Amino acid sequence: MAKQKESDHYQALVDMGSNGIRFSISNLLPQTARLMPTVYQDRSGISLYDAQYQAGKKVSISQTIIDQVLKALLRFKRICEDYHVPPGNVRIVATEATRNAINSTAFRQQIEEATAWKVELLAKEDEGRIGAMGVASSFGSIKGLVMDLGGGSIQMTWMISEKGHVQTSPKGAVSFPYGAAAMMRRLDEAGAEGHERLRMEMSTNFENALEDLEVPENLRQNADEEGGWTLYLSGGGFRGWGYILMSMHSINPYPIPIINGFRVPRSSFLPNVKEYSDPETTFRISSRRASQVPAITFLIKALAESIPSIAYIHFAQGGIREGLLFSSLPAGIQSQHPLVAATAVYALDSSSSFYQLLKASIPPAHKSDSSKDPPAALTSPHFILSTVQLLYAHASYPKDISAAAALRSTTTGILGNAHGLSHTDRALLALVMCERCGAELSSTDEQLLIKMHEMVGPQASWWAKYIGRAAGGIATLFPAGVMREHEESELCVAATWTTVQKKEAVQAISFDIRNRIPDVDSAVGDWRHEMEKIGKKKNWIGGREGWGIKVITTDVR
Repeated sequence: MAKQKESDHYQALVDMGSNGIRFSISNLLPQTARLMPTVYQDRSGISLYDAQYQAGKKVSISQTIIDQVLKALLRFKRICEDYHVPPGNVRIVATEATRNAINSTAFRQQIEEATAWKVELLAKEDEGRIGAMGVASSFGSIKGLVMDLGGGSIQMTWMISEKGHVQTSPKGAVSFPYGAAAMMRRLDEAGAEGHERLRMEMSTNFENALEDLEVPENLRQNADEEGGWTLYLSGGGFRGWGYILMSMHSINPYPIPIINGFRVPRSSFLPNVKEYSDPETTFRISSRRASQVPAITFLIKALAESIPSIAYIHFAQGGIREGLLFSSLPAGIQSQHPLVAATAVYALDSSSSFYQLLKASIPPAHKSDSSKDPPAALTSPHFILSTVQLLYAHASYPKDISAAAALRSTTTGILGNAHGLSHTDRALLALVMCERCGAELSSTDEQLLIKMHEMVGPQASWWAKYIGRAAGGIATLFPAGVMREHEESELCVAATWTTVQKKEAVQAISFDIRNRIPDVDSAVGDWRHEMEKIGKKKNWIGGREGWGIKVITTDVR
């Protein structure tokens, strides 16, 4: 009965794109709706774009292809019934390839007659807007340019997304006929002598689009302050390029095999086809996607030439599916930070009290020397709250695997499928939780730890250890996750900057505990000792010559 009730929140969606047809069932139960958890997903490789071209000429979608589509749709209809998806919660949406098909009306009519599902034909402007909302769902916040690469076209707009409030161009998105499949055909038709004309056409159109989209002045100013535009890319072609860049990353193997949230600087984004010989052997690159690499390479070069001030590129999983689902959510759910939403299901009753303790365990920004301050990503309210919500998620694991499970929790563990997390948040939370669980790892897991340290850098790595050690102390004091109301005033923590005089003045953290709860005295003493240990040079990132800060503790009575 409970399962049937949960299925009332299931939303089934068929996304009939140019390169393939995607089937999904998502659970929009309010508690986790911000993450849009996937219950089922599949993809048919039917290319409705390729089906409309023979010998360079446009033709109708053949009955053979239509029959293949109908067969796939009827199978999905059965799957929806097996999952108890309410009939009114099923949608079929179609984009450019279906919209522009010579026999579009007859094609859609056959689908409706066979399935009793009506095909929603997205207008070009709606396709860009919904795709942009899919990108908005993929990050906690966005400020920059957004591009969605399909099979037949590419959409471009700007976006400012913060706490569920999404702003895009009043003109929607500009669409160009430069999709991955379309580019393959145009490059083939143009021949080598026509490539330069095509490149100039594309560069000019991209440049003009940046003006036509009426980018607000504050977004342009933000780009100037950040050293260039931030570009958010979605669509299978761009994601394929992202996986190739991931395989060529300087950190090898790259520790987070998830494309959403992957970020690279401009210098890494620009294509150098000589650096990889066989993209088909790359993780998550199909033979069809590999065949499109030369066309995507051409597109990226034209894009970089037309917008030379690109600073960073973020890859997004969100597209039409995610955009439709995210758009349907109430504003209050859209405004949730995805990291907080992902960890909320693990929160215990005293999480708010533990939040205050952990926050107080981190020293405030140094007044005169900020060079050793913790990164903002580690001290943001959403990160601290997510840490305390996840504090007991691995408490029941055996000691020999709890730290390893915590280290992998954000990649292949309990948060692996959480939508909308940045790679920085995934790595930092994994490092914090690993330390909270004791950081005792096997040699296999130690290699993953090293790669995550390389990814975030020594300073962030040490601070993640510090915060994880502080969180571990809280969990040790209150193993059931319960802090009694009167105890909130009886146990206080304060972390401040101080100077310790040895041969020379050394900057240090003073970690002070005031405890008036008699039966936790011993655990408080252990906590102080553990905090002091994290500041010893032998425990710094990179050893005695590495990065770390001395920690001194006092017991304030």
